[in-house]
Amino acid sequence: MPQALPTVIDIARLAGVSPATVDRALHHRPGVRQATLQRVLKAAAELKYLPQAELYAAMAPPPMRLLFVLPSRSSRFLWMLGEWVKHSHEHWAPFNVNCRVAPVESFDPDALTRLLLRRGKQSDGVAFMALEHPKVREAVAELNDRGIPCVTLVSDLSHSKRSAYVGLDNRAAGRTAAHLIGRFLSPAHGASNSPQRRAKVALIAGSLNYRAHEEREAGFLHLFAEQYPEMRVVGLREGYDDAQLNYRQTQALLKEHPDLAAIYNIGSGAEGIGQAMKEAGRQHEIVFIGHGLTPETRALLIDGSMDAVINQSPLTTILNSIRIFTNLRDHRSVLSGVEATRTDVIFRENLP
Repeated sequence: MPQALPTVIDIARLAGVSPATVDRALHHRPGVRQATLQRVLKAAAELKYLPQAELYAAMAPPPMRLLFVLPSRSSRFLWMLGEWVKHSHEHWAPFNVNCRVAPVESFDPDALTRLLLRRGKQSDGVAFMALEHPKVREAVAELNDRGIPCVTLVSDLSHSKRSAYVGLDNRAAGRTAAHLIGRFLSPAHGASNSPQRRAKVALIAGSLNYRAHEEREAGFLHLFAEQYPEMRVVGLREGYDDAQLNYRQTQALLKEHPDLAAIYNIGSGAEGIGQAMKEAGRQHEIVFIGHGLTPETRALLIDGSMDAVINQSPLTTILNSIRIFTNLRDHRSVLSGVEATRTDVIFRENLP
């Protein structure tokens, strides 16, 4: 007589569990502990209850649930970052992760804190652009204590329990911007008494609640103090990454300082600055440096309104975040296989 096929009852007897538990385990239903699941699958394998391919699929751990929290009305670069997360699943498939994006109100630490705690507790890892605030720091600490790692993106969070930071060295980015402006404005032979050497330079930030923007400003001012002490920084304004607000800020700067020689846009909303300079007929006179290669900054580079863009790759930023989470999951070194974030300086002549 042919040997009888194994049944759920046979698997339950071999695994030392109930038939109902076997049914839940084989059909990926909740309520089965990982150790019990492994016993059931081992018994099913020994009894040849399922084809090998199906057993391998059943034994695979569920995808890691990763949440990317990004400002909803902030920079175009961050919007592009979110689009990469939503529409590039083929890049994440080898890591066995499930990535989602949660928008949050820009520059609002209370909203960010609430979302981190509400949605973060339903996730296996959270990546977010941090606001420098005690409530945000406490939310990260609570998630960490629950075993949910946090990774900060683009802007870091000081003295926190985050697992890693992914982004530029923002002090170095600010120094790079200062170096570019200094070189653009310096005469060929560097005569210290020339008008260019005493030029006025303005800074427009998104918000200094972002540590990234604060560090870019500090790096910029330090390099100017070291190498271009004759140049005058005429003040820092906050535009909250809003193109219309940046437009009005630039209009005010041009009215107050008709001899303004350069603008460093620390955050986003470059198109507002470009529009104000064009309306004043100054777009080819004022040196303009900013961050993030987007359709808007690309257009400004092409028409000559903008001189250089300091950029980081959105795809590399996301991949590095996912590698960090999977390293933590697999008990590897946190930064194993993680690329250093490269600072790219884009001009019109080297546009990718």
